[in-house]
Amino acid sequence: MLDPQVESTNNQLKDITERFNTNFDIGVIAFLFNKSRVFIVLFFLISFSLAFLYLRYSQPVYESKAVLQINDANKADDILKLNNFDNNNNLMAEAVEQIKSKVFLKRVVEKLDISVNYFSEGTFKSNELYHNSPYFIKINPKSGIIYDQKIYVELNAGHTEGILKIGGRALKFTVNDWVKTSEFDINIFINPKLSKERVNEIIKENSSLYFTISNVDAVTSILQSKLEVRMINELAKTILIRVQDVNALKSTDIVNAITEEYLTYDVERKSESSRNILSFIDIQLGVVFNDLKDTEGNLQKFKQEKNFSEKDILLNSELLRYSSVEEQLLKVEMEEKIITEIQININKNKGVDIYQLISLISGTEYENLVKDITQNIQKLLIEKENLLYAVTPNSENIKQINYQLENQRKLLLESLDAVKLKYKTKYKNLLEKSSDFKSKLSQNPEDEVEFSRLSRLYSISEKYYTMLLEKKTEFSISKAGYVSKNIILEKALGIGAKVSPSQKNAILIALLASIMVSLALVFIRYIFHDKIYSLKDITRYSTGNIALLGIVPKYQSDIPVSQLIVDKNPKAIISEAFRSIRTNLTFIDATPGPKIVSITSTISGEGKTFVAINIAGILAFTGKKVVIIDLDMRKPKIHKGFGVSNNIGMSTILTGISRLDECFNDSPMDNLKFITAGPSPPNPSELILSKKLVEVIDELKQQYDYIVIDNAPVG
Repeated sequence: MLDPQVESTNNQLKDITERFNTNFDIGVIAFLFNKSRVFIVLFFLISFSLAFLYLRYSQPVYESKAVLQINDANKADDILKLNNFDNNNNLMAEAVEQIKSKVFLKRVVEKLDISVNYFSEGTFKSNELYHNSPYFIKINPKSGIIYDQKIYVELNAGHTEGILKIGGRALKFTVNDWVKTSEFDINIFINPKLSKERVNEIIKENSSLYFTISNVDAVTSILQSKLEVRMINELAKTILIRVQDVNALKSTDIVNAITEEYLTYDVERKSESSRNILSFIDIQLGVVFNDLKDTEGNLQKFKQEKNFSEKDILLNSELLRYSSVEEQLLKVEMEEKIITEIQININKNKGVDIYQLISLISGTEYENLVKDITQNIQKLLIEKENLLYAVTPNSENIKQINYQLENQRKLLLESLDAVKLKYKTKYKNLLEKSSDFKSKLSQNPEDEVEFSRLSRLYSISEKYYTMLLEKKTEFSISKAGYVSKNIILEKALGIGAKVSPSQKNAILIALLASIMVSLALVFIRYIFHDKIYSLKDITRYSTGNIALLGIVPKYQSDIPVSQLIVDKNPKAIISEAFRSIRTNLTFIDATPGPKIVSITSTISGEGKTFVAINIAGILAFTGKKVVIIDLDMRKPKIHKGFGVSNNIGMSTILTGISRLDECFNDSPMDNLKFITAGPSPPNPSELILSKKLVEVIDELKQQYDYIVIDNAPVG
């Protein structure tokens, strides 16, 4: 079983819901709006006051934007037909991530020197002066304690000296001279772009000036949060760069610095591969040059000692074929040497220096065999580099890429092993041919064979050295050919546009908030509305076929107790209301004979006694004999309304203590009598339900035309 109180609450909620769903009353809504008008006006005043304060004291935010077109071209590569391993498919995405990266943005912060900010302090907020500051500083922090502290600056009238205030300390300084402390060294100088008069104006307008110094990494993180970089048109390769800041000019400078710095950064990044290759080639040139020098020395020494000339060599057909085989052996040895160099490089460094690898395989016969693998490695390295701007080296994404790189490295080693095996087989076959020719040339003197061997070694070193020189020339031209093809299509001009706070949005939000709160108030009041304000309400909430006799307006004058008023001002509105009720009573029962009018209410204090007295009075106006009897024995009020005692009355009549004729009281109207309730009995309900009351009513019917009964409230 449900708790009676819970069940009662559930029933009330059910009744409210049903009433709201089925009997939505526009009239009641309008009435409640009118009743809530003070609160509604208050809501509007509060909302618009808050909007005003928000607009007045919020820090303005300005926005600047630029458009960058991303292109990628190297004219030197086009001329030399070099293999370019850069992946252009993700060019746009790479550019977006590079611009948003902390590595790049740190360059912008250092270029603009925005780690130092200048402010004027107001009552409720501070304004950033930026280039409008009357002074600038050069500072060398020695400790992190100074970061993000307010350092106040006071200049004298001549702008030659001043005082620094930091953390409760005061330091005197001379303009353009260094001040050295344990925490920092600082030099303060007057803004050279402002006239002396303008400096005086700014100092006069802003009584409290200060600056803050922030860590470059912290400023970079803040800039990263203010920056928006996104693709506008993928086909046109355009990127939007947008920055929001509290200073309009600063937002413009940051956007322009980002676009200009990216052009420089792009050239540096793209020429890095050529720099790495050239560095490797220079190292190899040094090694090969030493080999070439030694071999050349041995050959010259041999010629001098043996007084040997190349003309002395027997140039027969067998020797020519032998030389051809030796040349092929030289080429195979050189290719195998390069493969061995690559394998050593890869096994030494699991990261695989892709740029050195490119330089080694460029121009070889097997270049195309491993090109796909090197391109995959290049692509994975670029992806890893971009991810490292946003995640740590231990993240799952980086681990996945490292796993793929390891697989590609193993695949590359396997491919090189296969190529190397092929060259070994080829070298073996050529070596056999060389041996055959050697045997045929065995009749040649021993000096000729030695000379041929030394010449072959010299030729190997010379060709390898020449190949490296050619590659160095090619990649030097490639490096010189790197010019950024990115174009700034739209620069940030003037000062940034104000985006916040928006006056239009603030007013709109205040208006909507006021309306919503007002509607919520009226809605809640409507949900819990349980008062009767019109005859229509009585009809709606009553059950059965109940006749409505009329409505009694509220009596405006202050009366201490319910009393007879219709006789004092017969033409008043309230008197007319009672006349209307009297008229409607005649239509309820038109049969001849005495009538009983019984009056009650839901609870005490609703005015039933007032209505009973005045209905009786208005009936008496017609010349009818009327009597009022007070049956509200717990809270009797009839005697108070007429100003008589309550010693005897209905309670004494029903108990047999008094006779009926002893209890009549006269009223100001001749044909209106009343009987008070009498002393309050302990059992009023039993007395009212007794037969004695029926006898009293029957007796009164014989004497009066109307019997008006003031009953106790039903509640």
